[in-house]
Amino acid sequence: MRKAEIARSTTETSIKASVNLDGTGTFAVKTGVGFFDHMMEQLARHSLIDIEIAASGDLHIDDHHTVEDAGIALGQAVAKALGERKGIRRYGSCDLPMDEALSRCALDISGRPFLIFKVNFPTAKIGTFDTELVREWFQAFAMNAGITLHIENVYGANSHHIAESCFKALARALRDALEIDPRQQNRIPSTKGTLG
Repeated sequence: MRKAEIARSTTETSIKASVNLDGTGTFAVKTGVGFFDHMMEQLARHSLIDIEIAASGDLHIDDHHTVEDAGIALGQAVAKALGERKGIRRYGSCDLPMDEALSRCALDISGRPFLIFKVNFPTAKIGTFDTELVREWFQAFAMNAGITLHIENVYGANSHHIAESCFKALARALRDALEIDPRQQNRIPSTKGTLG
């Protein structure tokens, strides 16, 4: 089983994150940021990655450090669980509709982190959650998981739907990319012989 756990503590946050890449999509997420917890639950459920995140942070300031650091820890856990990345399909993509919103994700588990994020929100907040933190999480996750990640919202009018469609599109693309390809189970999917 491809599993990993990361513990990360700073003066701003304390986070434990664990993943099972061969899971069933179970989740136990508690960060103190309600909307963000909801997004992490969607990520787990639709990627079939078992995800646990327990975080405490300086929420009296704002949600920024908790959300960003959770992205760092989860990304590191995914990278650790992948190991040498042998046998993975490597690439994944998804066009994800949610009511009036359509978002797409394309990714490469390349070991070369990069983020393209073409998403605009019609509101600055979803409840009390700052919409600018969506990009911060995607940036932290991609950089630490070693993923080339492209996220684009094609259209949408509701900020909640736009954000959720982005997380679900990532989940479905990850599900495809992380799967073991039975035709190359013990090979690294690169002519270089390494991903990283």
